Amino acid sequence: MAAACRSAVALSMEGLCQPQQEAKSELLDLQWKVGMAVSSDSCRSLKSPYVAMTLKVADQSGQITNKSFEMTIPQFQYFFKQFKEMAAVMETV
Repeated sequence: MAAACRSAVALSMEGLCQPQQEAKSELLDLQWKVGMAVSSDSCRSLKSPYVAMTLKVADQSGQITNKSFEMTIPQFQYFFKQFKEMAAVMETV
């Protein structure tokens, strides 16, 4: 599981719950778009869809930064699945 998608509680080898460190950043905004890569330097015809995301994040001092990245459709589907699982866990807290 990706580090960014870990739950707030980790189980130790003995089965005891140990709280993780509190989040150091706050997600302010998330923007996304679907695109189609049609060509590149090394390939004339890609025809490959992707999802581009930009996260606006504030650190503890209040400094705001944008984090941008792209994912293939299978990567995005996994990312979305992880977010749904996190939302389900958060509803139980």
